[in-house]
Amino acid sequence: GCGKSTLLRTLSRLDPVNEGHVSCPQEVAVVFQESRLLPWKRVWKNIVLGQAGGDAGRRRAEAVLQEVGLSHRIDAWPMTLSGGEAQRAALARALVREPEFLMLDEPFAALDALTRLKMQQLVARLWTRHGCAVLLVTHDVDEALLLADRAVVLDAGRICTDIAIELDRPRHHADPCFGRLRSVLLEALGVHDD
Repeated sequence: GCGKSTLLRTLSRLDPVNEGHVSCPQEVAVVFQESRLLPWKRVWKNIVLGQAGGDAGRRRAEAVLQEVGLSHRIDAWPMTLSGGEAQRAALARALVREPEFLMLDEPFAALDALTRLKMQQLVARLWTRHGCAVLLVTHDVDEALLLADRAVVLDAGRICTDIAIELDRPRHHADPCFGRLRSVLLEALGVHDD
């Protein structure tokens, strides 16, 4: 109820803007909570969905699947993928479009803790390699602090907290600055970190 879905739908041009102005890059891609893979298409065909297929499409799919550590599942059916593999395939589908702006809508929410950590590290590496702007929606304060350069807390459709995260990478929970920023974000969310 804070406005995150509206924000993402507006930025991805899924919902029209009736007033005000939205400015974002033309080439955008979204990774949702669910992988949204089509079960009747092999993984590589899901990756290039909406783009030219054939040998060139397969090569593009293979390249991004290699980046996300999933090249060995190129011909798999989506229903045979684990939750983490399905989310990596969804990430590959976004990256194959070479977006200037990548939006991630709680893409790790349904994953187990270990897979979630691996996916966070993967996104950090891919962001460094691709250099696109990334908007990550998460309810996990630690995830935001590990990955983001800026954390924004929404409340009733408005920004109530906006802080720069100026921590050296790689980031660690043991860093005292990490702990202070964590407390600020938790307080903004109404959680008192005593």
